[in-house]
Amino acid sequence: MVSNGKTIIIVDDDRTNLVVARNVLINHYEVFTIPSGEKLFELLEKVNPDLILLDVEMPDMSGYEVIKKLKSTKSAADIPVIFLTAKVDHESEIAGLNLGAVDYLFKPFSSELLIKRIELHLLLESQRRELRDYSLNLEEMVAHKTQTVLELQNTILKTVAELVERRDNVTGGHIERTQVYLGLLVKLLLENKIYAEEISKWNIDLFVMSSQLHDVGKISIRDDILLKPGELTEEEYEEMKKHAAFGAEIIRSIENTTSENAFLHHAEILAGCHHERWDGTGYPLGTKGEETPLQGRLMAIVDVYDALTNDRPYKKAFSHEEAIEAIREGQGTHFDPLISGILLEYSELFDPCLIKGALTR
Repeated sequence: MVSNGKTIIIVDDDRTNLVVARNVLINHYEVFTIPSGEKLFELLEKVNPDLILLDVEMPDMSGYEVIKKLKSTKSAADIPVIFLTAKVDHESEIAGLNLGAVDYLFKPFSSELLIKRIELHLLLESQRRELRDYSLNLEEMVAHKTQTVLELQNTILKTVAELVERRDNVTGGHIERTQVYLGLLVKLLLENKIYAEEISKWNIDLFVMSSQLHDVGKISIRDDILLKPGELTEEEYEEMKKHAAFGAEIIRSIENTTSENAFLHHAEILAGCHHERWDGTGYPLGTKGEETPLQGRLMAIVDVYDALTNDRPYKKAFSHEEAIEAIREGQGTHFDPLISGILLEYSELFDPCLIKGALTR
């Protein structure tokens, strides 16, 4: 009578050994006795055992040859194998363990020892499978949780961006387009190994997503300035410039109340630094060169390029060629020369017609 659902295969060319081992195990497990390695692989096409007892010294195919084939067979590679041998040879024992055997039993073995060794390795295998399943389930749970957090973050970003859009009728399309430009620019920088070490430390998706908040500070700008159809006065322009500092302050206040702040870290920099200039004449901080974080230097160039190629209350849209020439004139003064160099080198990829086509698909 079988006391559990476990299946054991015994492989030995000696019939007496097969009978002895079978009689020891038959009341504990479902047992199959096989006289050779070749017959074992025929049986494995029909039976999936929980453990194999394998004689080392067999004609035609030795136990070592059998285990090598087992470990190279995907469906059988994880089956625990205990070697049975009458030869006390520690070098051979080590060789067998190196091939993947879980244990060695020396003939003649006691019935009690055989059962205890089998129980031990079946328990270890059961625990290993449980741990593997737990690990897989945990990975799925983490992936699901991560996706949920990303979706929540993106929803929050879109909601805030829409609030800005309702106050500034040019911001909505600007936000979508600059996201595309930013993602493309980062990809090209990585491919050309420019600032690649720093960028590789970022979660690129989060970084690009966070750019939706770069103009969030415009919420704090008065309508008569934000929506003015003509050029701003010097006083009005100074007021408008405050949106960068306002934006950084708004995001910083959110960061202080949450632990999920990786994307907010990027967003704070993008909001506060996208009007800084390479030569130090930008605002609100007047940082120069690499004093401005890389995120801000990236946002600065795509922000300007999109502003140039689209209508604004105070100007008509530039052509792609005119905007590229303006970027060229600002290389090394307004813009980081390495970043602007990449945009200029691959300028055809930034053609607004291509970007608008991508957004409408």
